[in-house]
Amino acid sequence: MEGNRPDWASLIDASATAWEWRDNRLYHKEAISEPYHQPSVGRLRRMLLDHVYAAHNASRAVRGALDRLLRELRTDEWAANIGAGVKRLHSRVINVDLHDSEVIDVVTRGQKLPFASNSLALAISQEVLEHLPKPFETIREVHRVLKPGGRFYCQVPFVIGYHHGPHDYWRFTREGIEQLFNPDHWTVQQIGISVGHGTGFYRIAVEFFAVTASAVHRSLYIPTKAAFSILLLPLKFADLLTPFAAERDRSPGGNFCIAVKRT
Repeated sequence: MEGNRPDWASLIDASATAWEWRDNRLYHKEAISEPYHQPSVGRLRRMLLDHVYAAHNASRAVRGALDRLLRELRTDEWAANIGAGVKRLHSRVINVDLHDSEVIDVVTRGQKLPFASNSLALAISQEVLEHLPKPFETIREVHRVLKPGGRFYCQVPFVIGYHHGPHDYWRFTREGIEQLFNPDHWTVQQIGISVGHGTGFYRIAVEFFAVTASAVHRSLYIPTKAAFSILLLPLKFADLLTPFAAERDRSPGGNFCIAVKRT
């Protein structure tokens, strides 16, 4: 480090005046003036969300694709995880998010990144684009900061219910993902199913019972959702059949894409 600056500080665009260092973290000035405070979630509820209800990131397909990309990251290369949440995937991955925490390196509420053009080898976005009002702008920004030949791992939902974070705008089919990446600038290397039709049905079924309960009283939504998240968990095992289904793209819980920067 140089002072309190991390090793990746050399990647920052010298003309990026909207950013400010505070100790070893970089903040967009908007994030300082209007900070986003993540809603507090109890430990039990967080475990239920991360390991039962919304365990997309732990699927075999997702882990296999990401592990391969991270293994291929050289020791002199850097990656950025946009919307990193609470987990650091790799020592060479810079965590970017709209809320501040111990594992976040860059705090921003906007869709701009502070990195210089052609500076990153890999960008990662897991279940983030649906929360952005202008996802095409974000993809253009990712294209700018990636080196030629750099890769973008993009994971998005398809069949799941509304979830704020703080907002929720979009759902993506396989064809929709293809439209996100301009073929003049990207080569789509792979599109795969992150979680299958069992998870898609599971998520909607849980919401069905929780929303129905909320018709009796709003306070019943969360406990009903928690109960049916556990009771209906066996539905997820149908994901094991998704790769063999001729119509597997009709109702998966989500998809992922690996796109390579061409120019």
